[in-house]
Amino acid sequence: MQIQLKDFTLAYEERGEGKPLLMIHGYPLSRALWEPQMEGLVDAARLIAPDLRGHGQSDPVPGPYRMELLADDCAALLEALKVTQPVVVAGLSMGGYVALAFYRKYAARVAGLILAATRAGADSPEGQANRDKSAALAREKGVDAIVEAMLPKMLSPKSYEAKPKVVAWAKQIMGTASVEGVVGALLAMKDRPDSTPTLAQIDKPTLILHGADDQLIPPKEAETLHAGIKNSTLQILPEAGHLLNLEQPEGFNQAVRSFLQSI
Repeated sequence: MQIQLKDFTLAYEERGEGKPLLMIHGYPLSRALWEPQMEGLVDAARLIAPDLRGHGQSDPVPGPYRMELLADDCAALLEALKVTQPVVVAGLSMGGYVALAFYRKYAARVAGLILAATRAGADSPEGQANRDKSAALAREKGVDAIVEAMLPKMLSPKSYEAKPKVVAWAKQIMGTASVEGVVGALLAMKDRPDSTPTLAQIDKPTLILHGADDQLIPPKEAETLHAGIKNSTLQILPEAGHLLNLEQPEGFNQAVRSFLQSI
């Protein structure tokens, strides 16, 4: 499905009914990341999964982006779908950064948060420099070069060796991003604000999920989120890396289902 927003056409998937659950994918991914949740949680909520600008089937809008801009896109989608009740906002990796930005701008529209494989802090100077290098690589050699460099780090080593179908699926999803989307997202992550001060302001139920073998964002970052958000629950999924919802879909879905029922 597609919908025309102010400056681009946004693609999205919607399934189920009941309590709305907005699912925001990470970089350089798409709404296809959430397919195990779309299938496994269709009876638990009204599932809404957009392709962020420049990713998946959404238009390849030139950047740079900002987390607040991506949050605004999500809010505009909810308005277009006439979602008036507060929503549970789930974000994985960069999607978690967008979810925190959404909370800062639209707290009254949030019923709860699910923060997966993400962190609160801003990039270090070294991290910012690496974003610039990746953006240059994408401009010079295209998205395939980004996929090749990132793919082994997106999954736990065990998943990468033992789950070839998951590896192939992750590679396919990553390959749908546009150069504009990759560069825009990289610059948005490079310049994103430190969300650590936001944590103490969050007064909505929050589920924090993280893979024990995450190679991109260490589990200690999840512990920092948990310590900073008063009404939060932390669950570390074993034998899972950065794409824990693909690697351990049953455990991920069970945790989300229980969380939704508790709100």
